Amino acid sequence: MKRTPYVRAAVSVVLLAAGPVAAATSASAHTARTATAVTAITAARADTDAQGAAAAALKKYPGYVESLDQDGAVWHVNVVGKNGKSNSEVIVSSSGAATRANQDTGQDAGEYKTLIAAKVGAAKAMKAALAAQPGKVRSLDWDDENDNGVADHWSVQIKSANGATRDVGIDATTGKVVPADSGGDNGDDGSDSG
Repeated sequence: MKRTPYVRAAVSVVLLAAGPVAAATSASAHTARTATAVTAITAARADTDAQGAAAAALKKYPGYVESLDQDGAVWHVNVVGKNGKSNSEVIVSSSGAATRANQDTGQDAGEYKTLIAAKVGAAKAMKAALAAQPGKVRSLDWDDENDNGVADHWSVQIKSANGATRDVGIDATTGKVVPADSGGDNGDDGSDSG
């Protein structure tokens, strides 16, 4: 069997020639995987702000943001469906991924009619509040109870660079600053001891 040495020699030549090519291909594939992993880790570390959380929640579950608040690295966003008959709690991660935690579909559409009719939505309210008080939005709440003679408005809690928090009220029709509920962040425990 004289063919066996020739076959072995041919296989050896192919392996010798293809070895560096295979190694280079393997190295470039590894580099590409590493670059992709680093990009994914960097993207996962990007913190979603309040405006991004509201946008992510509405993209996944269209409707109207009723409230949002930050809880550690995640945002809890309440979204009222476009018809006003459903209310979903959406959890938005720091990377911007939105998942529904729960949904109530038995709502009375009239309960949310003022929110749905508001000329100033959550995104515009946050923008107006940040223009009045620079910092980062920590929470946002729709208030249509007309407390203290204040018309329908948004209550936006902002944390400034020095760590102080302030509630800014934004009129739901004009987008102008109005008195807001203090939310108890001013050190008042709400008790009447006078």
